[in-house]
Amino acid sequence: MDEERPVKHTGGCHCGRVRFEVTAPANIRVSECNCSICSKSGHLHLIVPKDRFRLKSGAEVLTIYGFNTHTAKHMFCAICGIKSFYVPRSHPDGFSVNARCLDPGTVQSMTIEPFNGKEWEKQYPQGRGEFPK
Repeated sequence: MDEERPVKHTGGCHCGRVRFEVTAPANIRVSECNCSICSKSGHLHLIVPKDRFRLKSGAEVLTIYGFNTHTAKHMFCAICGIKSFYVPRSHPDGFSVNARCLDPGTVQSMTIEPFNGKEWEKQYPQGRGEFPK
């Protein structure tokens, strides 16, 4: 994370049943991955450690999808189909929040950085990533 003081952001799925809270800077840096699932879904990754994420409601409507190594836990709202967050393969002890699912009002700026997920193993030769400072 950046050196700035973190703020609490809220967000959720389209129908509103899934709601979460995430602690991150007001000026966020997100990744836009070109892998098959991210490019099709438009997920913008805001990666946070597990202790900076809290599911406030909707656990009962989450459906989990796994593929390839089954390390990532892609969680979708079973009602509206939106993946507002998931457990990523790169950070299995954290969450990737879809920045597009954050409520307006707390994000001051968003920097989008491309990520080559088509060649995931080259990007993470040790099998996982570091959390942003």
